[in-house]
Amino acid sequence: MSATLIAKDLAAGHGERVLFVDLELVVAPGDVVGVVGVNGAGKSTLLRTLAGWQAVEHGTVSLSPPTATVGYLPQEPERRPGESVRDFLGRRTGVTAAQAELDAATEALTAGADGADDRYAVALERWLALGGADLAERADQVAAELGLTVDLDQPMTALSGGQAARAGLASLLLSRYDIFLLDEPTNDLDLAGLDRLEQFVTGLRAGTVLVSHDREFLTRTVTRVLELDLAQQQVRHFGGGYAAYLEEREVARRHARADYEEYADTLAALEARVRTQRAWMEKGVKNARRKATDNDKIGRKFRAESTEKQAAKARQTERLIERLDVVEEPRKEWQLRMEIAAAPRAGAVVAALRGAVVRRGAFTLGPVDLQVDWADRMVITGANGSGKTTLLAALLGRLPLDEGRSTLGPGVVVGEVDQARGLFLGEQALLDAFGAAVPTMAPADARTLLAKFGLRSAHVLRPATTLSPGERTRAALALLQARGVNLLVLDEPTNHLDLPAIEQLESALESYPGTLLLVTHDRRMLETIRTTRHLRVDAGRVNES
Repeated sequence: MSATLIAKDLAAGHGERVLFVDLELVVAPGDVVGVVGVNGAGKSTLLRTLAGWQAVEHGTVSLSPPTATVGYLPQEPERRPGESVRDFLGRRTGVTAAQAELDAATEALTAGADGADDRYAVALERWLALGGADLAERADQVAAELGLTVDLDQPMTALSGGQAARAGLASLLLSRYDIFLLDEPTNDLDLAGLDRLEQFVTGLRAGTVLVSHDREFLTRTVTRVLELDLAQQQVRHFGGGYAAYLEEREVARRHARADYEEYADTLAALEARVRTQRAWMEKGVKNARRKATDNDKIGRKFRAESTEKQAAKARQTERLIERLDVVEEPRKEWQLRMEIAAAPRAGAVVAALRGAVVRRGAFTLGPVDLQVDWADRMVITGANGSGKTTLLAALLGRLPLDEGRSTLGPGVVVGEVDQARGLFLGEQALLDAFGAAVPTMAPADARTLLAKFGLRSAHVLRPATTLSPGERTRAALALLQARGVNLLVLDEPTNHLDLPAIEQLESALESYPGTLLLVTHDRRMLETIRTTRHLRVDAGRVNES
């Protein structure tokens, strides 16, 4: 079914904090609208509102036709206890809900309820449109194509991170919605998964709204850009793709600054003129009073006329000021200024694995012989589930080895951003969790540092687990600045980070002098970051190129 989503005059916020107002959006078949903005600008809020997961605070959201189906895939796939992979796929594709409605309509039809014929016809059409008739067969096929070799009847909670990412991608590829709303669909996907996702999105006939911080993915997929500019409290639309948006945005910002400066210069000149004219007028009045006793009628008349002329000129200039079109000064965006504090140099050998083997069920990593030397800048790539995170844990000595040995060199101070952002997932307040990781830092200093990473009073006293993924990532990056490290381990650091923060991270990594171990599928980051070694992990085997 061809469907169009229409949003009119939308507004949203958190308490007194306004996220966006006057948002208008039309998503027609074939549109791929990329929503961009800093963390906290309201991108996920917008998608949840369009999906009906969150109440509309102001404005309207409608579908044409009203029976169209909308699929919303949130940032973090919910792994429900006891839910199998197959059930997860059914829920995410909407088939499970459609099946329940069809079953209820069938019962009503059997019971001879009024209007049961129409209800059954609508329910059947929806179930068929969502792909319910052949979901089981397609699920097996797509899972095999993606390398998701697990039994689809096993619990989602038993899957590894890489397997869960493939299951999430499978749920998307199996979906047959009329409108797609995708929140960070590239997170945790490997390069093959990203390629498959791009093919899927660009091949859709349905309208799509997506949020992503993957610059290459945006460049290859979106046809329009919707920018939520939190600093300016504006919503802007840009035609064309992501590359065109970057150019147009830069031009628009230059023009906005130039327009304001022209207005400010004109206003300042007119205000200076008014002050001068008022001064001359006041001087004329004083002179007239001082010489009021003389008998020079002509002089008195001249001074009075001159004073009146100056007053008229001042009033005329003030009217010019009133008629000026006010141009608001573009507010400066908050910008992350990130540094990675470096600890004193470690020894020549930073970490090593000798004949290391790790077995986890049917999966085996190794045997691995690997030595990481001082100032190595190593990037590690491989498919989801190939063993990259396991390799890092083995190198750091955090995972028991079934064979071989692992060593960390003397003086090594590890700084880590793990894939799960596990340090900030507890019920402790963020400030307390941060302070526990840096016990030598005073709470006031910790607050100041977290504020530099966009985590202010509204964040630091909340339980860390209630923070968004992007906020938890910022906290992990702040920790790198709080304590000196000489071995930096980053596992998918760009997940959930906004574009300005990613660029700041790249800049900080460029100037970092220590040893770097980087796992990433961000293609732009792979091109940008200077590296000296490249490890490829394939089904537990580690090779260097």
